Amino acid sequence: MRNLPKVTTEHPDLPASELGEYDLMQVAQAFNLGSVRGAMFLPSGMMNRNWRVSTGVGVLAIKEIIDVPVPKARRSLTVVRQLADAGLPVCAPRAAVSGDVVAEIDGRGFCVLPWAEGSHHPGAELTVNETADLGRLVGRFHQALAAPGVGLGPVGDRPRTKVTPANAALAEADRFLQIIATREELDVFDAATLKALRQRKELLAECAGEAPGDDLALGPVGWTHGDLQPLNLLWRDGAVVAVLDWDRLGVRPYGEEVVRTAQVQFTTDHGRLDLERVAAFTAGYRSQVAIADEDLVDAVERLWWKRLTDFWQLQWHYDKGDHGPDRLWESGERLLQWWTAHRDVVRAAFTSR
Repeated sequence: MRNLPKVTTEHPDLPASELGEYDLMQVAQAFNLGSVRGAMFLPSGMMNRNWRVSTGVGVLAIKEIIDVPVPKARRSLTVVRQLADAGLPVCAPRAAVSGDVVAEIDGRGFCVLPWAEGSHHPGAELTVNETADLGRLVGRFHQALAAPGVGLGPVGDRPRTKVTPANAALAEADRFLQIIATREELDVFDAATLKALRQRKELLAECAGEAPGDDLALGPVGWTHGDLQPLNLLWRDGAVVAVLDWDRLGVRPYGEEVVRTAQVQFTTDHGRLDLERVAAFTAGYRSQVAIADEDLVDAVERLWWKRLTDFWQLQWHYDKGDHGPDRLWESGERLLQWWTAHRDVVRAAFTSR
Protein backbone atom coordinates (compact mmCIF):
# COMPACT_ATOMS: atom_id res chain seq x y z
CA MET A 1 0.00 0.00 0.00
CA ARG A 2 1.82 3.13 -1.21
CA ASN A 3 -0.45 6.04 -0.60
CA LEU A 4 1.49 8.20 1.84
CA PRO A 5 2.22 11.83 2.30
CA LYS A 6 3.42 14.87 4.10
CA VAL A 7 0.75 16.02 6.52
CA THR A 8 0.34 18.21 9.56
CA THR A 9 -0.77 16.40 12.68
CA GLU A 10 -1.91 17.14 16.19
CA HIS A 11 1.61 16.19 17.32
CA PRO A 12 3.82 18.49 15.17
CA ASP A 13 6.78 18.07 17.53
CA LEU A 14 7.05 14.34 16.78
CA PRO A 15 8.62 12.93 13.61
CA ALA A 16 6.41 10.66 11.53
CA SER A 17 8.06 7.42 12.67
CA GLU A 18 7.62 8.22 16.37
CA LEU A 19 4.06 9.38 15.83
CA GLY A 20 3.48 6.09 14.06
CA GLU A 21 4.60 4.11 17.09
CA TYR A 22 2.32 6.18 19.32
CA ASP A 23 -0.67 5.51 17.08
CA LEU A 24 0.09 1.92 16.24
CA MET A 25 -0.21 0.68 19.79
CA GLN A 26 -3.73 2.08 20.02
CA VAL A 27 -4.66 0.78 16.58
CA ALA A 28 -3.38 -2.68 17.49
CA GLN A 29 -5.70 -2.74 20.49
CA ALA A 30 -8.68 -1.41 18.53
CA PHE A 31 -8.30 -4.11 15.85
CA ASN A 32 -7.09 -6.90 18.16
CA LEU A 33 -3.81 -7.36 16.27
CA GLY A 34 -1.83 -8.84 19.11
CA SER A 35 1.77 -7.78 19.53
CA VAL A 36 3.30 -5.43 16.96
CA ARG A 37 6.65 -7.00 16.08
CA GLY A 38 7.78 -4.47 13.56
CA ALA A 39 6.45 -1.36 11.85
CA MET A 40 7.69 0.62 8.88
CA PHE A 41 6.32 4.06 8.08
CA LEU A 42 5.81 4.42 4.32
CA PRO A 43 6.79 7.98 3.33
CA SER A 44 5.82 7.96 -0.34
CA GLY A 45 2.64 9.46 -1.78
CA MET A 46 0.73 12.67 -1.17
CA MET A 47 -2.45 11.90 0.78
CA ASN A 48 -2.95 9.46 3.67
CA ARG A 49 -0.37 8.05 6.10
CA ASN A 50 0.37 4.31 6.10
CA TRP A 51 2.53 1.74 7.83
CA ARG A 52 3.50 -1.82 7.00
CA VAL A 53 3.29 -3.74 10.26
CA SER A 54 4.13 -7.25 11.37
CA THR A 55 1.69 -8.37 14.06
CA GLY A 56 0.52 -11.39 15.94
CA VAL A 57 -2.14 -11.97 13.22
CA GLY A 58 0.13 -11.41 10.22
CA VAL A 59 1.56 -8.64 8.05
CA LEU A 60 -0.91 -5.80 7.59
CA ALA A 61 -1.25 -2.28 6.22
CA ILE A 62 -2.51 0.42 8.58
CA LYS A 63 -3.82 3.66 7.15
CA GLU A 64 -4.57 6.91 8.92
CA ILE A 65 -7.46 8.45 7.00
CA ILE A 66 -6.71 12.07 6.14
CA ASP A 67 -7.69 12.60 2.51
CA VAL A 68 -11.46 12.12 2.98
CA PRO A 69 -13.98 12.45 5.82
CA VAL A 70 -14.23 9.32 7.98
CA PRO A 71 -17.89 8.59 7.02
CA LYS A 72 -16.95 8.58 3.33
CA ALA A 73 -13.96 6.33 4.02
CA ARG A 74 -16.18 3.98 6.03
CA ARG A 75 -18.64 3.70 3.13
CA SER A 76 -15.82 3.03 0.64
CA LEU A 77 -14.25 0.37 2.85
CA THR A 78 -17.59 -1.37 3.25
CA VAL A 79 -17.92 -1.45 -0.53
CA VAL A 80 -14.40 -2.86 -0.84
CA ARG A 81 -15.42 -5.74 1.41
CA GLN A 82 -18.35 -6.45 -0.94
CA LEU A 83 -16.04 -6.36 -3.97
CA ALA A 84 -13.70 -8.84 -2.26
CA ASP A 85 -16.65 -11.15 -1.64
CA ALA A 86 -17.42 -10.93 -5.37
CA GLY A 87 -13.92 -12.21 -6.17
CA LEU A 88 -12.37 -8.96 -7.37
CA PRO A 89 -8.72 -8.11 -6.53
CA VAL A 90 -9.02 -5.75 -3.57
CA CYS A 91 -7.80 -5.75 0.04
CA ALA A 92 -10.83 -6.38 2.25
CA PRO A 93 -10.65 -4.29 5.44
CA ARG A 94 -10.31 -5.95 8.82
CA ALA A 95 -13.09 -5.28 11.30
CA ALA A 96 -12.24 -3.55 14.56
CA VAL A 97 -13.26 -5.03 17.91
CA SER A 98 -16.34 -2.79 17.65
CA GLY A 99 -17.30 -4.42 14.37
CA ASP A 100 -16.62 -1.22 12.42
CA VAL A 101 -14.14 -1.04 9.52
CA VAL A 102 -12.80 2.27 10.89
CA ALA A 103 -11.52 2.91 14.40
CA GLU A 104 -11.62 6.53 15.55
CA ILE A 105 -8.79 7.28 17.98
CA ASP A 106 -8.19 10.75 19.42
CA GLY A 107 -10.35 12.25 16.70
CA ARG A 108 -8.57 10.47 13.87
CA GLY A 109 -9.70 7.53 11.75
CA PHE A 110 -7.68 4.37 11.09
CA CYS A 111 -8.33 1.24 9.05
CA VAL A 112 -6.42 -2.04 8.72
CA LEU A 113 -6.06 -4.06 5.54
CA PRO A 114 -4.15 -7.20 4.57
CA TRP A 115 -0.72 -6.50 3.13
CA ALA A 116 -0.74 -7.35 -0.57
CA GLU A 117 2.53 -8.49 -2.12
CA GLY A 118 3.13 -7.08 -5.56
CA SER A 119 4.78 -4.32 -7.56
CA HIS A 120 3.69 -1.02 -9.05
CA HIS A 121 4.31 -0.86 -12.79
CA PRO A 122 4.05 2.23 -15.00
CA GLY A 123 1.59 1.53 -17.77
CA ALA A 124 4.28 1.80 -20.44
CA GLU A 125 5.96 -1.26 -18.89
CA LEU A 126 2.89 -3.45 -19.36
CA THR A 127 2.62 -5.80 -22.31
CA VAL A 128 -0.20 -5.12 -24.74
CA ASN A 129 -2.04 -8.20 -23.41
CA GLU A 130 -1.65 -6.98 -19.81
CA THR A 131 -2.95 -3.60 -20.93
CA ALA A 132 -6.07 -5.17 -22.44
CA ASP A 133 -6.54 -7.24 -19.28
CA LEU A 134 -6.43 -4.05 -17.23
CA GLY A 135 -9.17 -2.55 -19.38
CA ARG A 136 -11.29 -5.64 -18.88
CA LEU A 137 -10.70 -5.44 -15.12
CA VAL A 138 -11.87 -1.81 -14.99
CA GLY A 139 -15.01 -2.89 -16.82
CA ARG A 140 -15.59 -5.69 -14.32
CA PHE A 141 -15.26 -3.23 -11.46
CA HIS A 142 -17.81 -0.90 -13.04
CA GLN A 143 -20.22 -3.80 -13.45
CA ALA A 144 -19.68 -4.98 -9.87
CA LEU A 145 -20.16 -1.48 -8.45
CA ALA A 146 -23.49 -1.26 -10.29
CA ALA A 147 -24.77 -4.55 -8.78
CA PRO A 148 -27.59 -4.17 -6.23
CA GLY A 149 -25.76 -6.21 -3.58
CA VAL A 150 -22.92 -3.71 -3.25
CA GLY A 151 -25.21 -1.35 -1.38
CA LEU A 152 -24.21 1.94 -3.00
CA GLY A 153 -27.74 2.78 -4.01
CA PRO A 154 -28.96 4.51 -7.17
CA VAL A 155 -26.72 6.85 -9.10
CA GLY A 156 -29.16 9.75 -8.74
CA ASP A 157 -28.92 12.90 -10.82
CA ARG A 158 -26.41 12.88 -13.64
CA PRO A 159 -23.18 14.45 -12.35
CA ARG A 160 -21.97 17.69 -13.87
CA THR A 161 -18.32 18.15 -14.82
CA LYS A 162 -16.65 21.50 -14.32
CA VAL A 163 -15.67 23.30 -17.53
CA THR A 164 -13.22 26.14 -16.82
CA PRO A 165 -13.58 29.05 -19.29
CA ALA A 166 -10.48 30.00 -21.26
CA ASN A 167 -10.47 33.52 -19.81
CA ALA A 168 -10.44 32.13 -16.24
CA ALA A 169 -7.50 29.87 -17.12
CA LEU A 170 -5.64 32.81 -18.69
CA ALA A 171 -6.21 34.83 -15.52
CA GLU A 172 -4.81 32.00 -13.40
CA ALA A 173 -1.74 31.75 -15.65
CA ASP A 174 -1.21 35.50 -15.24
CA ARG A 175 -1.53 35.15 -11.46
CA PHE A 176 1.33 32.67 -11.35
CA LEU A 177 3.41 34.79 -13.71
CA GLN A 178 2.95 37.68 -11.29
CA ILE A 179 3.96 35.51 -8.32
CA ILE A 180 7.15 34.50 -10.09
CA ALA A 181 7.84 38.10 -11.15
CA THR A 182 7.87 39.22 -7.52
CA ARG A 183 10.56 36.71 -6.50
CA GLU A 184 13.98 38.18 -5.83
CA GLU A 185 15.76 35.17 -7.28
CA LEU A 186 14.36 32.48 -9.57
CA ASP A 187 15.17 28.84 -9.00
CA VAL A 188 15.21 26.19 -11.74
CA PHE A 189 11.51 25.41 -11.30
CA ASP A 190 10.55 29.10 -11.52
CA ALA A 191 12.50 29.58 -14.74
CA ALA A 192 11.01 26.49 -16.37
CA THR A 193 7.53 27.50 -15.23
CA LEU A 194 7.87 30.96 -16.77
CA LYS A 195 8.47 29.38 -20.16
CA ALA A 196 5.72 26.79 -19.69
CA LEU A 197 3.15 29.43 -18.65
CA ARG A 198 3.88 31.54 -21.71
CA GLN A 199 3.43 28.47 -23.90
CA ARG A 200 0.22 27.58 -22.06
CA LYS A 201 -1.17 31.07 -22.70
CA GLU A 202 -0.45 30.68 -26.40
CA LEU A 203 -2.32 27.36 -26.46
CA LEU A 204 -5.26 28.86 -24.57
CA ALA A 205 -5.47 31.73 -27.01
CA GLU A 206 -5.36 29.35 -29.99
CA CYS A 207 -7.92 26.92 -28.54
CA ALA A 208 -10.27 29.30 -26.70
CA GLY A 209 -13.21 28.25 -28.88
CA GLU A 210 -12.68 24.51 -28.31
CA ALA A 211 -14.20 24.24 -24.83
CA PRO A 212 -16.90 21.58 -24.26
CA GLY A 213 -20.31 23.04 -24.96
CA ASP A 214 -21.74 22.34 -21.50
CA ASP A 215 -21.00 20.56 -18.23
CA LEU A 216 -22.97 17.37 -18.96
CA ALA A 217 -20.73 14.60 -20.26
CA LEU A 218 -22.10 11.99 -22.67
CA GLY A 219 -22.44 8.26 -22.11
CA PRO A 220 -23.25 5.86 -19.28
CA VAL A 221 -22.77 6.97 -15.67
CA GLY A 222 -22.09 4.91 -12.56
CA TRP A 223 -19.95 4.35 -9.49
CA THR A 224 -16.22 4.41 -10.26
CA HIS A 225 -12.89 4.11 -8.40
CA GLY A 226 -11.74 7.62 -9.32
CA ASP A 227 -7.95 7.26 -9.23
CA LEU A 228 -6.66 4.22 -11.11
CA GLN A 229 -3.08 5.43 -11.38
CA PRO A 230 -0.04 3.10 -11.21
CA LEU A 231 0.56 3.52 -7.47
CA ASN A 232 -2.95 2.25 -6.81
CA LEU A 233 -2.42 -1.02 -8.69
CA LEU A 234 -0.34 -3.94 -7.47
CA TRP A 235 0.83 -6.45 -10.09
CA ARG A 236 2.22 -9.96 -9.67
CA ASP A 237 2.95 -12.54 -12.37
CA GLY A 238 1.35 -10.41 -15.08
CA ALA A 239 -1.96 -9.79 -13.27
CA VAL A 240 -3.42 -7.15 -10.96
CA VAL A 241 -3.56 -8.64 -7.46
CA ALA A 242 -4.90 -5.56 -5.67
CA VAL A 243 -6.58 -2.28 -6.56
CA LEU A 244 -5.80 0.11 -3.72
CA ASP A 245 -7.12 3.38 -2.28
CA TRP A 246 -10.87 3.63 -2.77
CA ASP A 247 -11.13 7.06 -1.13
CA ARG A 248 -12.37 8.69 -4.35
CA LEU A 249 -15.18 6.22 -4.97
CA GLY A 250 -17.94 8.26 -6.59
CA VAL A 251 -20.44 8.62 -9.40
CA ARG A 252 -18.90 9.65 -12.72
CA PRO A 253 -19.36 9.10 -16.45
CA TYR A 254 -17.68 5.80 -17.29
CA GLY A 255 -15.90 7.50 -20.17
CA GLU A 256 -14.24 9.89 -17.74
CA GLU A 257 -12.68 7.04 -15.76
CA VAL A 258 -11.64 5.15 -18.91
CA VAL A 259 -9.93 8.15 -20.50
CA ARG A 260 -8.32 9.45 -17.31
CA THR A 261 -7.01 6.00 -16.43
CA ALA A 262 -5.51 5.57 -19.88
CA GLN A 263 -3.90 9.00 -19.71
CA VAL A 264 -2.25 8.52 -16.31
CA GLN A 265 -1.24 4.94 -17.09
CA PHE A 266 0.05 5.32 -20.63
CA THR A 267 1.80 8.69 -20.76
CA THR A 268 5.42 8.03 -21.68
CA ASP A 269 8.53 9.65 -20.24
CA HIS A 270 8.73 11.70 -23.44
CA GLY A 271 5.38 13.35 -22.74
CA ARG A 272 3.12 11.58 -25.20
CA LEU A 273 0.46 8.89 -25.05
CA ASP A 274 1.36 5.32 -25.96
CA LEU A 275 -1.45 5.01 -28.47
CA GLU A 276 -1.07 1.25 -28.96
CA ARG A 277 -1.69 0.67 -25.26
CA VAL A 278 -4.45 3.26 -25.14
CA ALA A 279 -6.26 1.35 -27.89
CA ALA A 280 -5.70 -2.05 -26.21
CA PHE A 281 -6.88 -0.79 -22.82
CA THR A 282 -10.02 0.81 -24.25
CA ALA A 283 -10.86 -2.25 -26.34
CA GLY A 284 -10.47 -4.43 -23.24
CA TYR A 285 -12.86 -2.17 -21.33
CA ARG A 286 -15.41 -2.17 -24.14
CA SER A 287 -15.45 -5.98 -24.16
CA GLN A 288 -17.12 -5.69 -20.72
CA VAL A 289 -19.10 -2.42 -20.85
CA ALA A 290 -20.97 -0.95 -23.80
CA ILE A 291 -19.89 2.62 -24.51
CA ALA A 292 -20.28 4.42 -27.82
CA ASP A 293 -17.52 6.08 -29.84
CA GLU A 294 -19.07 9.51 -29.39
CA ASP A 295 -19.13 9.04 -25.61
CA LEU A 296 -15.42 8.26 -25.57
CA VAL A 297 -14.60 11.16 -27.89
CA ASP A 298 -16.55 13.48 -25.58
CA ALA A 299 -14.56 12.19 -22.58
CA VAL A 300 -11.25 12.60 -24.46
CA GLU A 301 -12.01 16.20 -25.36
CA ARG A 302 -13.19 17.03 -21.84
CA LEU A 303 -10.01 15.67 -20.28
CA TRP A 304 -7.86 17.52 -22.83
CA TRP A 305 -9.67 20.76 -21.98
CA LYS A 306 -9.31 20.10 -18.26
CA ARG A 307 -5.56 19.62 -18.67
CA LEU A 308 -5.38 22.80 -20.77
CA THR A 309 -7.15 24.94 -18.16
CA ASP A 310 -5.89 23.35 -14.91
CA PHE A 311 -2.96 24.57 -12.78
CA TRP A 312 -3.35 22.40 -9.69
CA GLN A 313 0.36 21.53 -9.46
CA LEU A 314 1.27 25.22 -9.39
CA GLN A 315 -1.38 25.82 -6.73
CA TRP A 316 0.36 23.21 -4.59
CA HIS A 317 3.82 24.66 -5.32
CA TYR A 318 3.16 28.39 -4.95
CA ASP A 319 -0.01 28.58 -2.82
CA LYS A 320 0.58 25.66 -0.45
CA GLY A 321 4.39 25.49 -0.51
CA ASP A 322 4.22 21.76 -1.31
CA HIS A 323 6.61 20.71 -4.06
CA GLY A 324 5.50 17.08 -4.24
CA PRO A 325 3.65 17.43 -7.58
CA ASP A 326 6.42 19.47 -9.29
CA ARG A 327 7.42 16.62 -11.58
CA LEU A 328 3.77 16.17 -12.58
CA TRP A 329 3.65 19.79 -13.73
CA GLU A 330 6.69 19.37 -15.95
CA SER A 331 5.56 16.08 -17.51
CA GLY A 332 2.00 17.37 -17.85
CA GLU A 333 3.15 20.35 -19.89
CA ARG A 334 5.05 18.11 -22.28
CA LEU A 335 1.96 15.92 -22.71
CA LEU A 336 -0.33 18.92 -23.22
CA GLN A 337 1.80 20.32 -26.03
CA TRP A 338 1.94 16.92 -27.76
CA TRP A 339 -1.75 16.13 -27.20
CA THR A 340 -2.90 19.46 -28.60
CA ALA A 341 -0.91 18.80 -31.77
CA HIS A 342 -2.25 15.22 -32.11
CA ARG A 343 -5.90 15.43 -31.04
CA ASP A 344 -7.15 13.50 -34.07
CA VAL A 345 -4.92 10.47 -33.51
CA VAL A 346 -5.68 10.47 -29.79
CA ARG A 347 -9.41 10.35 -30.47
CA ALA A 348 -8.86 7.58 -33.00
CA ALA A 349 -6.87 5.47 -30.50
CA PHE A 350 -9.72 5.60 -27.98
CA THR A 351 -12.31 4.56 -30.55
CA SER A 352 -10.39 1.92 -32.52
CA ARG A 353 -11.76 -1.64 -32.38
